[in-house]
Amino acid sequence: MKENSKILIKEKSDRGVLRLLMNNLDQKNALSESMMNILMDEIKGASSDKSIKVMVLAANGNVFCSGHDLKEITAARENEDSGQDYFKKLFDSCSSLMELIVNIPQPVIAEVDGVATAAGCQLVASCDLAIASHESKFATPGVNIGLFCSTPMVALSRNVNKKNAMEMLLTGDFIDAEKAKEIGLINNTVPKEELTTEVSKLAEKIASKSSMTVSIGKKAFYVQAEMDLSKAYKYTSKTMRKNLLKYDAKEGINAFIEKRSPEWKDE
Repeated sequence: MKENSKILIKEKSDRGVLRLLMNNLDQKNALSESMMNILMDEIKGASSDKSIKVMVLAANGNVFCSGHDLKEITAARENEDSGQDYFKKLFDSCSSLMELIVNIPQPVIAEVDGVATAAGCQLVASCDLAIASHESKFATPGVNIGLFCSTPMVALSRNVNKKNAMEMLLTGDFIDAEKAKEIGLINNTVPKEELTTEVSKLAEKIASKSSMTVSIGKKAFYVQAEMDLSKAYKYTSKTMRKNLLKYDAKEGINAFIEKRSPEWKDE
């Protein structure tokens, strides 16, 4: 099933995978106000749809996402407050989008074919998984224009080790897909012509699992990551106890013992 808007194409497979395709080539798929609003609306709506088990975020064109729209930012400077209210709204919206991706129950996979810069690189880092074509490039180049990529730094520094994150932030230089894989920004890099197929395979593999179990695991992953070791073990032990009481845990264990495929109820 495919639904189109001006700047976003939405496709849903019969296997529970929702593909959101950014389609604003004129603005290089920038995270404009309109793009962020429509992404948040679609992701929020999908997050409560039990038929959707995995989301894929992709883009048309040779730019996955160019970050914030600098023309919109420049225009806002003409406001009486020199753009302060607009800037607050802009970065609050961007932060909400990134947090939404992390907090929804479904895994989100970035399918990157092209350039991802600044908040576009932040978008990739915020997704749970990311696969990129060999041609893809990544950068946080704000330092080159006098605007340090402070908000992209949040997602970047939580996915990439400190030295590599700081190098990207302080130089603004591009890294290629192989380097992005090496430092943990993406999971894998594949030939351009195989990208969508490989992402679909990954999405469908995850979609075949119990969505209840996956959602428990996704939430626990991010919560425990911010805890010290002792608190993390206490929290995840409690999580596993609750998980064991669910139908799908009983079904999955029985299926394993009986050497058969489980029949999930997602509960």
